[in-house]
Amino acid sequence: MRELWVEKYRPTNLKDYVFRDDKQRNQVSNWVKSGAIPHLLFSGGAGTGKTTLAKVLLNELNVDGGDIMLINASNENNVDTMRTKINGFASSFPFSGDFKYVLLDEADYLSQNAQAILRNMMETFANTCRFILTCNYPNKVIPAIHSRCQGYHIEKLDQTEFTVRVATILLSEETKFVPEDLDIYVKSTYPDLRKCINMVQQNVVDGGLQQPGMGESGESDWILEYVALFQLGKIAEARKLIVAKARAEEYEGVFRKLYENLDWFGDDDITKGKALLCIRDGIVNHGVVVDPEINLSATLLELQYIKQ
Repeated sequence: MRELWVEKYRPTNLKDYVFRDDKQRNQVSNWVKSGAIPHLLFSGGAGTGKTTLAKVLLNELNVDGGDIMLINASNENNVDTMRTKINGFASSFPFSGDFKYVLLDEADYLSQNAQAILRNMMETFANTCRFILTCNYPNKVIPAIHSRCQGYHIEKLDQTEFTVRVATILLSEETKFVPEDLDIYVKSTYPDLRKCINMVQQNVVDGGLQQPGMGESGESDWILEYVALFQLGKIAEARKLIVAKARAEEYEGVFRKLYENLDWFGDDDITKGKALLCIRDGIVNHGVVVDPEINLSATLLELQYIKQ
């Protein structure tokens, strides 16, 4: 079985981790130098490196594996998990060092009751256990937890740096690729680096990265295909594909992708401005119209006219 690139190339130390600015790098370095951390809340979009940074931090602190509990709250998010699994771990003394550590991924999936219990445990076991939480949506985490954690927001990578990271992996794997094809994979997944690396690996055949839309990676292929169509200026075809393939819960993602790629509709600022206002109106209407599919289709049609 092939090793997943996303794990193979996951940074394991501060030297390899890509910080967004020196201030954040210095802050993490100071935690490592002091040998201690407060309760932490890492926030940021999917695939931006929150969990990776948490694991890098624990690795740099030389924490014994027996003193670390990893929980994904998107799967274990109820009160029972808090009361039994985490409570039992946090209440015992560490095997080595001063603290045990609970890495709670996707903490914004925890129910309100589960978060209330977590808050109490953070106080009760403050002398023997540290909690590192990650979340995509910090507004879904109750204020009482925010007040007990040091917040640390991770911004998305610049798209150029994002592309360089993926290209570097392809070169390391001696995989042939066409830059224009890689650009489509990047635009289809940005800013989720994990998703991009996984999608690229799925579409490598016989030592080469396949042209987008030619692979067998399933439901994600239509996203690659519509991005490729937009890149080619074939907006009418892209519109038909999106309306045919996109599920209702994916519409907001389509609007976001349109917003991130205003150059699909024109090179000058005036045309991009018109496209932006059109997308804005589509998003505003999305939450109130009776039929969101018609709204999305109409928005894409207006963008087609702007392009012309």
